[in-house]
Amino acid sequence: MKTLRPYLIWFAVAVLLTIGAIFGMQWVRDHPEHFPGARFELAHPPGWATQGKLVALAGDDAACFAAFDRAGAGYLRRPPVGNGICRASQRMILTGNRFVPTMRPAGAAPGCAVTAAMALWDRDVVQPAAERYFGQRVVEVENLGSYNCRKIAGREAQSEHSTANAIDISAFVLADGTRISLINDWEPGDTRSEFLHDVRDGACDLFGTVLSPDHNAAHANHFHLDMAARTAGWSVCR
Repeated sequence: MKTLRPYLIWFAVAVLLTIGAIFGMQWVRDHPEHFPGARFELAHPPGWATQGKLVALAGDDAACFAAFDRAGAGYLRRPPVGNGICRASQRMILTGNRFVPTMRPAGAAPGCAVTAAMALWDRDVVQPAAERYFGQRVVEVENLGSYNCRKIAGREAQSEHSTANAIDISAFVLADGTRISLINDWEPGDTRSEFLHDVRDGACDLFGTVLSPDHNAAHANHFHLDMAARTAGWSVCR
């Protein structure tokens, strides 16, 4: 009987590993937002793999628009513009305000991946924060544009705006008409500032780059949000 014990131990280990693998596979099926290999869906809650999936969508037009199609989102796909490093092929405008509040101006047409990140940001960050601080929803988001073929200010690198893979957000308007702007309300002192800092921090879990007034004077009046892909998947949040 003594000679059988090592085999029994290894058999028990194998059984435990098999059970663990079964439960692990079930957990992945139940939580696709944490699994990089699972298809991105707008309905999924945010997870460990969400940001990486959003960044990947910036390089896959078909997969990105398919995600909006599966979600039943109404949108207008805008014609590609520009050439070479300034070609933007994912430009879109959502119709209605099911996924994001009304955008002002309405024609910014950021890329599909940026729009997807904005939809999750609105659902999981902006609206909960607005309810928490003000007891009402954000109904309009003001922007300073998306597509702009140019280099990053003071650098030789091309801006993500060059492919509409970015958008600049300058203000939020609540249901009662209250306007919360970065230029006027960023500095600490009241709930408006707390709201802006919270939505900035929440954006950092979704976008590849988040630049705020804390970054430099050039961003004193807006959040710069983009889906830049970087080595090893690291992101920038300032």
